[in-house]
Amino acid sequence: MFSLIAAEVSIFVIFIVAYLFYLGKSVTGPTPAILHPPIFLSVCLLSSSATMELAVRGLKRTGARGFIGWWLLTFALGATFLAGTGLEWRHLIQDEGLTISTNLFGTTFYSLVGLHGFHVLIGLVLMLLTAGFTARGLVARESAPKVEVLALYWHFVDVVWVVVFTVVYLVGR
Repeated sequence: MFSLIAAEVSIFVIFIVAYLFYLGKSVTGPTPAILHPPIFLSVCLLSSSATMELAVRGLKRTGARGFIGWWLLTFALGATFLAGTGLEWRHLIQDEGLTISTNLFGTTFYSLVGLHGFHVLIGLVLMLLTAGFTARGLVARESAPKVEVLALYWHFVDVVWVVVFTVVYLVGR
């Protein structure tokens, strides 16, 4: 898992460097000034790391009974983040005219934020599968090490968001 995360870090570093390199180089079209920091969505995503940790601890202590509620809350927080990102993109495309092909800013913005969103989506799909396994009685205390691998991935996605948020919504403006 650590090798996968190291590879993922490399990919995100490349996208972040590209975003920063091309920042301010668009001569036409919308600029980063049109962005509004998604504070609520960020709180949802970052809170999901805490609920993920509570889910893992619940699984270790009491099995599926202490796990599933926190797990589903983690899923809901992640899904809220992803849905909100979709609404942000709809606004940027329809109201601001910013598409991936509008200018360099659009290309790098959608590439970087989209890469992160894709990782959130992967985590959500894995959470749904795990919830399904739990409903079938296939997740128990003994499953904790496997669930911890997914939790590690989710924490990684959250940490990456802190960096992406800082670069795109704070430094980039």
